[in-house]
Amino acid sequence: MASGGLKAALRSLVQGTDDNARSPGDPSRRLISEAEHHSPNWFWQTDRNGRISYLSDKIVSVLAAAGIDAIGAPLVDVLRIAGSDSTAGDNERTIAFHLSARTAFTDYAVTPASATHTDRSWTVSGSPFTDPYGRFEGFVGTGTDMAAVRQSDAAITRLALFDSLTGLANRQRMRMSLEQTLAQPGYDGTALFLLDLDRFKAVNDTMGHPVGDALLKQVAQRLERTVGDAGLVGRLGGDEFQVILPRIASRSDMVTLAQAIITALSQPYFLNGTAVSIGCSIGIAVSPDHGATPDALVANADLALYAAKDAGRGVARFFHDTLLDGARSRRQMESDLRVALSLDQMRIVYQPVVALDDSRITAFEALLRWEHPTRGSLEPAEFVGVAEECQLIESIGEWVLRTACHDAAAWPGESRLAVPLSGAQFANPALPAIIANAVARSGLSPERLELDLDEASVLRDMRAAVGSFAALHGIGVRLALDDFGAGPASMSCLRRLPFDRIKLDRSFVRGVSDPEGRNAAVVRAITTLGESLGIDVTAKGVEYQDELNALRDLGCSDVQGLLYGPPVDNAAAASRLLAEGGAMTPRGPKAPRAPRTRMLRSTTIELNGTRRSARIRDLSSDGALIDLIDFDEAAIGTTLRIDTGGGQWVAATLRWAEDGRAGLHFDHPITVERRVTIRRSSVREPGA
Repeated sequence: MASGGLKAALRSLVQGTDDNARSPGDPSRRLISEAEHHSPNWFWQTDRNGRISYLSDKIVSVLAAAGIDAIGAPLVDVLRIAGSDSTAGDNERTIAFHLSARTAFTDYAVTPASATHTDRSWTVSGSPFTDPYGRFEGFVGTGTDMAAVRQSDAAITRLALFDSLTGLANRQRMRMSLEQTLAQPGYDGTALFLLDLDRFKAVNDTMGHPVGDALLKQVAQRLERTVGDAGLVGRLGGDEFQVILPRIASRSDMVTLAQAIITALSQPYFLNGTAVSIGCSIGIAVSPDHGATPDALVANADLALYAAKDAGRGVARFFHDTLLDGARSRRQMESDLRVALSLDQMRIVYQPVVALDDSRITAFEALLRWEHPTRGSLEPAEFVGVAEECQLIESIGEWVLRTACHDAAAWPGESRLAVPLSGAQFANPALPAIIANAVARSGLSPERLELDLDEASVLRDMRAAVGSFAALHGIGVRLALDDFGAGPASMSCLRRLPFDRIKLDRSFVRGVSDPEGRNAAVVRAITTLGESLGIDVTAKGVEYQDELNALRDLGCSDVQGLLYGPPVDNAAAASRLLAEGGAMTPRGPKAPRAPRTRMLRSTTIELNGTRRSARIRDLSSDGALIDLIDFDEAAIGTTLRIDTGGGQWVAATLRWAEDGRAGLHFDHPITVERRVTIRRSSVREPGA
């Protein structure tokens, strides 16, 4: 039925007598026209004899297609009460009675008076109207297309219960289904899977939201195919999905299905010609063991999902009671974190960045530590996630920035300060003002401050990132792309944003000294690129002297890592800049090595056909430390043979020698058993 406003407009229209009332600009005419074109409603009018004098164009077209010329025809000849046949006049006389009695009627179901359009379903309402003198003029009324109403209702229902992107059940429908399932008497058990996509955020941030949406659609399709008729699949929002599995009592079946889901969702996706790989973690809660209500089951599945992520992602975990302790621990950590700054529990340590040309400190990177009153010293990886969840990361990051700038301003010389920024900090429009204020209050020269950003932070909003870079460079600070190569779009960052430094991810540094690996070639390509763009290249996570030497040969400008010892406090950082002009000596081992067994065992080595006595001090599967023998410097790099015990001779390369000791690297690994028995893992050397 039309609204009261529409009825009033229609009455005003049909009762108007002057030209202004019926002009195209008349508000009543505009209101009726809008309703006719954009709603399921239509309008009609009869004269005092019950003949149609006005009918909305869309209904005139429908009736004309049925061979009915409506204008001028009696209303009762054009519309038939739904459910009646052409010969039974009782229902037709219902409308005729109202027309004759000049009384209003409401919501009569009718169809066109034609056998070819009986599928049409309308309702009509009408009321008499009079002229200004009170004389009866006819009827005015409304009609409604019930098929359109049903379609509209279905669309509204779909919007209310289904996810508009994937077509899966949405959060509301999943909750309703879970309530209905748990309410069934005597059910055998219901499993709830809570799924979270691993690495989806990186895809969404670096490749754009349209690609992320396309990926979610493919994920939904794979989920439905994998689960099949076993349960109901829904999307809760973002990259979080849920599966309800009624009457599944076997945990082995749950594990099998969960693994099938993880495998299916981990297969590559092809989007815009690019292969994209993500993963999936699953938390599982089973009713009634893990909760008999929807809220309890969902909460416990969420805890199980946390456990799956903590286990390294790409796995499924069941809820168990000990997870409640972990949840309480996280809540306690959040509470402790909220007061950590005010209680002066946070501190900053500084890791040196050392130039490869003269081994002098060029910068210190500020690293955060939390001296927790009961848990001891915590590194950021242990609490940053909680800080992000409770939205404390920006305030903590600003404290680090201001404190580190204050410390660095007092350092001797012109060494730089590197401060990592979180994505939330970089997204803050006030960041340039915060940086400018920090350097101004500390007295630190802006050119000495370098801000480290990861690619996800800058690619989240590239247009805003370009503006932020311009503002920060205007202040005078430098910008570094941290963990270069760890994400899928590092090259895109360099192409679109003016970075001053690249910080190589540890994954490229690891194995860079291996002549059979490809990391050296990759690092060479990156340093060449940096040189072409005028960008410095720093290698992070350097632990071994072999890596240091390789990185120097490959063109890196600076390195940082445990090779130069653990990070130090502010006083020690200042002292290191004063000592020997800031020169640093590597402290780490020469090369990575397998676990070694300490021993003292006499042995024999053979070099250039000459056998000499020696002693094995340390032995591992790939090398040994020997002593009681001196080698000339020219012998380093040559191949020799060593008796590792029981007449087993192994070919080895002399890696280093000094002060009567030497390090050997075996050409083929050996197996060391029980610290005593030593066997070759390959075929015994002929002639040994």
